[in-house]
Amino acid sequence: MPGSVPVAPDARGMIDQIRELEDAKSALAARQALIEVAFDLARRREQAAAGVPAHELGAGVAAEIALARRESPARGGRLLGLAKALVTEMPRTLAALASGQLNEWRATLVVKETACLSAGDRCAVDEELAADTGIFDGAGDRAIISAVRAAAYRRDPRSVAKRAAHAVTERTVSLRPAPDTMTYLTALLPVAQGVAVYAALTRDAETLRSSGDERSKGQIMADTLVERVTGTPGGISSIEVQLVMTDRTLFQGDTEPARLTGYGIVPAEWARKAVLEGTRGATKTNGSTPDVANSRESATYLRRLYTAPGTGELVAMDSKARLFPPGLRRFLQVRDDTCRTPYCDAPIRHHDHIIPRHNDGPTTAANGQGLCEACNHTKETPGWTAKPAAGIRHSVVLRTPTGRTYRSMAPPLPRNIGANNGWAEVTWPQHASAALPPAG
Repeated sequence: MPGSVPVAPDARGMIDQIRELEDAKSALAARQALIEVAFDLARRREQAAAGVPAHELGAGVAAEIALARRESPARGGRLLGLAKALVTEMPRTLAALASGQLNEWRATLVVKETACLSAGDRCAVDEELAADTGIFDGAGDRAIISAVRAAAYRRDPRSVAKRAAHAVTERTVSLRPAPDTMTYLTALLPVAQGVAVYAALTRDAETLRSSGDERSKGQIMADTLVERVTGTPGGISSIEVQLVMTDRTLFQGDTEPARLTGYGIVPAEWARKAVLEGTRGATKTNGSTPDVANSRESATYLRRLYTAPGTGELVAMDSKARLFPPGLRRFLQVRDDTCRTPYCDAPIRHHDHIIPRHNDGPTTAANGQGLCEACNHTKETPGWTAKPAAGIRHSVVLRTPTGRTYRSMAPPLPRNIGANNGWAEVTWPQHASAALPPAG
């Protein structure tokens, strides 16, 4: 095994080992692709024999691959698609991956840039750009993308043009966490609109800078974007943003970090200032601890919830309803934070009965979990089962059709060390709620 190979005694030998290990990684990726395609075929045969409708064959395969590779279900689907393209349509690219001439990422680029072509044209591009032609020797990502695009356009200019036209329909806006309580707000736009937006923000920033504004050009552009989208200075609006923290962090200046739903862990001081001053005010510092209890009475509300001493797990809530009522849905949202499927951190879209209602599963916090839409559909695929499990926090054991089991545990809430655990769920600026520990 590579892990058992001793480190070379000299620098030249170490570099040789690094290259050999990189080649081994590529070879293993190629082998994985072959196995994934074989697994997909075997699973489809099993499903067909079991009477699964043709349009449902292959359901759950990508999710099983994702779990085995410790990846999210979405990435599992992309990896399976990559494997199918390499094995069935691009054997020369697969060979380049197996030999180490391409790594998995660059093989992915080749596959991605030929996705609009027919199988025949894709095979032709694969032949034209074969690694033994030397086209990819020393080429970086951009050079590879350019070469593949050019070859694809020569084979089928109409399909490439249609792909560009279709791309306009995929315009969207996304949000993902960034370090240090920041976030990336990304817009995928047609090039003309994107350039126009950037030019307008740049023009306004330069105008303000020339009039004496001390903010940097980038800061002004970001502030202007937020104000124009939300329609209010600083971006303060009635949109709900949930923040979870302990009562000591909120009221006593404790350093236990908080959790911002959909983002992750944030510093305690930042969380307190966010409650007091709103998102824009939270960037101001004066070294003092905010008086949360007596500030912004018209904008901040506290909600008391209860946690179990010792573990800090939220106390269960029960309902006789078939669907999770609003209060219990909110409970699951805060407890689970993101989709509970292992390795999936997608936003919660469905509130799921772990043991299904048709199997007499109760509508309780213990039998509930938050899932993304894709994972909830996968869980309902024949051969998949789930059940609550014992643990220091709410736990679920997921079993796949191959008999593999995967354990999911709810993320830890902020904790008061040596005391009953309280937490705060804060919504700003119009609404903020904080959950406090049990009295006494």
